[in-house]
Amino acid sequence: MNEKVIANSEHILTDRQAAVGIITMARPERFNALDVKMAQDLRKAALSFARDEAVRCVVLAGDARSFCSGADLKYIRQLGNEVDLAYLRPEACETEVNFGTCFKEILEYIHSTISEIRRAPKPFIAAVKGIAAAGGFGLAMSCDLVFASDNASFEWAYPKTGLTGAESSTFILPRLLGLRKAFELVFLNPRLSAQKALEEGLINRVFPLETFDNEVMAIAHCLAEGPTTAYGVTKKLINDAFGMERLDPHMDKELRNLVRIARGRDFSAGLDAFFAKREPDFKGGSQ
Repeated sequence: MNEKVIANSEHILTDRQAAVGIITMARPERFNALDVKMAQDLRKAALSFARDEAVRCVVLAGDARSFCSGADLKYIRQLGNEVDLAYLRPEACETEVNFGTCFKEILEYIHSTISEIRRAPKPFIAAVKGIAAAGGFGLAMSCDLVFASDNASFEWAYPKTGLTGAESSTFILPRLLGLRKAFELVFLNPRLSAQKALEEGLINRVFPLETFDNEVMAIAHCLAEGPTTAYGVTKKLINDAFGMERLDPHMDKELRNLVRIARGRDFSAGLDAFFAKREPDFKGGSQ
């Protein structure tokens, strides 16, 4: 029986099944893209489960069509929401609103969520059905285990709009793939099927869509019933070997650079092309 442990928000749903916490991104009309409020609520849910000792394993999921497509470009294009920005930015702080500042408001919450996932002394599982792109790709890669349905796909996606990477992906991808494969992924931007992602070492297992939820929850319950104190210590040791103490400073660099690039002409061109469903005309050079 599910036990709701956190007040659900409009687009972030939380449940408990015994000692397994479940966070579901639920904004299917926008492919689970994150605006400021949704990113804020995602962070709240992840932080709550990460620090709740009664929760011994956490599953992060989307819906059948999409896991997450990253920051909401429609929200960015509209320069955010006045209520969100007024609440989040005190009067004495920067008042200019542009593409970069809108990204900053969203990514600060996503990066904080990723930091919580990596520090949590328990397993976090990304349950990916449908597309995981851009920030959604980064969110999935930041989890300890990544399981995909056979309809899942993974895409770096940032070059489509002329952006640099964020959401930890420029930190984690070279460690998962190696230097050459990481450059191939970020420069050529292939869309990887679940099977190809498995072959490349980006994910752990692929399950049929029809049985996916049951397969993932069976593993989650198995982990939750295991020696979770030992899991937590081992996770920290692996994080240390992985150089994870450098993740937060690196995400700060990702954020600064993406905000700078988002204020430039190539992103404006890429954003217009994205919504017009045509190829962008990037000029490069000085931003």
